Amino acid sequence: MTTTPCSAAELRTLFLFEKLADDQLDWLCERGHVELLEPGPVYAEGDPATCFYVLIEGALVLSSRVGADDVEVVRTDQRGVYAGAWHAYLGDRMPQLYKNSMRVTEPSRFFVLDAEDVAVMMREWFPMALHMLEGLFFGMQSTQQMVGQRERLLALGSLSAGLTHELNNPAAAAVRATAALRERVAGMRHKLGMIAAGPYERPELESLVRLQEEAVERVAKAPSLTPIETSDREDTLGDWLDEHGIGDAWDIAPIFVQAGLDIDWLDHVAASVPAGVVEGAVRWLTYTVESEMLMREIEDSTTRVSSLVTAAKQYSQMDRAPFQTVDIHELLDSTLIMLGRKIGDNVDIRRDYDRTLPPIPAYAAELNQVWTNLIDNAVSAMDHRGVLTVRTFADHDSLVVEIGDTGPGIDPAIRDRIFEPFFTTKAVGEGTGLGLDISWRIVVKKHHGDLRVESVPGDTRFQVRLPFTAPS
Repeated sequence: MTTTPCSAAELRTLFLFEKLADDQLDWLCERGHVELLEPGPVYAEGDPATCFYVLIEGALVLSSRVGADDVEVVRTDQRGVYAGAWHAYLGDRMPQLYKNSMRVTEPSRFFVLDAEDVAVMMREWFPMALHMLEGLFFGMQSTQQMVGQRERLLALGSLSAGLTHELNNPAAAAVRATAALRERVAGMRHKLGMIAAGPYERPELESLVRLQEEAVERVAKAPSLTPIETSDREDTLGDWLDEHGIGDAWDIAPIFVQAGLDIDWLDHVAASVPAGVVEGAVRWLTYTVESEMLMREIEDSTTRVSSLVTAAKQYSQMDRAPFQTVDIHELLDSTLIMLGRKIGDNVDIRRDYDRTLPPIPAYAAELNQVWTNLIDNAVSAMDHRGVLTVRTFADHDSLVVEIGDTGPGIDPAIRDRIFEPFFTTKAVGEGTGLGLDISWRIVVKKHHGDLRVESVPGDTRFQVRLPFTAPS
C-alpha cells in the first residue's frame, strides 16, 4: 500500500464530489488521502468499519458471506464507486461493522476517508439529507421489525388456537371417562354387596376374582378390529348372552368385544361358576372390564395432554438457554405436534430421520420458527392435501433438514425472489412475505448455515444446512 496526498481537482472528477465547493474539496483532501492498493483483500465483512473508500482508478470486488461461502455481489471498475464505512453517519445507533468484504483485482487507487470524518461531513454539510437518510433507514428497519413481529404473533395465535383445540379433546375425554368411571364404580359397589349377600361359596368367589384378573389382562391385549369384524363379533357375543338368559345383551356385547373377550372366554366363565350365578358373574365382569377401559382412556388422555404440554415447552424452549446443544429431531417433532391441527388430516406426514446425527449447537427456539415457516408454506402449497416429507441427513460438515411437499412447485419466474422481504404469492391478508426472509436470516446470518430450494411440479424441497460445530 502506497499513500499519497490527494488532489481537489481529481476529486471533482468523481461523481460523488463533483457538486462540492472548493473549500469542501480542500477539507476532504486535508482529512483524507489517496492509497494505491495492490491486488488482494482490503477489508473483511464483520470487521470494525474504520474507512470509507472511493475508487479513483482500478477494479474492485465486493462479496458477502453466505454460510461457508463468499458470494460475489459487485464487480466493477467504474470511477467514483464507494464502499466501506458509509453508515458512519448513523453513529452508535447501529453496529459500525463492514457489511461486506472488499478486494481489488488489479493495482487500484482509492480516496480514503476515516469513518469519523464521514460522520462529521454528513452532519455538517448535508443536515437535511442526513435526517432524510436516517428516517428512511430506521423507518424501513422499524417497519420490517413490526411486520416480522406481526408474522410471529400471527403464527403464535394460530398455534395457540390449534394447541387449545388439541388440549381440549383429551381433556374432555378424560372428564367424560371420569364421570362414567364413577358410575361403574358405584355399580360395582352395589354388585359387591349382592355378591356378599348371595349364595357364593369361597371357591366360587375365588373363581370370580381369578376371572376378573384374566379379564383385565385381556383388556391390555385387546386387538384392533375393523368395523366389519367388530360387528360380526358383537352379533356372536349377543347371541351367546341371549342363549344364557342374560338381559341387555346388546349393551354388554360391544363392551366385551372392545375388551378383546370372545365366545371361548365366556364359555370358560360359564364353566367356572354355578349355572345359577352366570348372569351375576357376567355383569360383575362387565363392570370390571368397563372400569379398566375407562381408566385406560383416562391414562391415554392425560398422557396426550402431557405430551402436548411437553411439545409446547420444547417448541417455545421455555426455561432453556437461547443458545444450546439440541437434538434436531426433537425440535422437528415438537413443531409437527404444534402444527398438527393446522396441517390437517389430509396431509400424510413422512419422517425420514437419520437418528445417528449428533446434537448440534443452535438457537433452538428460532430454528423452530424456521420449521414452522417452511412446513406452513409446504402445507399451503399443497392446499392441505398431499405428502409432507421431513428428512434429515449429513452432508460433509453440515446437518441437513429437508422439508418436501407434493404441491405444484415454484414458478421459475419467481424462484429468485422468494427470499425477498415482503414478497408473497398468498392472497392479501394471508401472508406478509416475511416468512422465508426471516428463515433465511435465522439460518444464514445467525447460524452461519445455508437455506436453498429445489422445485419441480410435484416435488419441492427446502434444505436447511446447519454446521455441526459452532462458528468461532
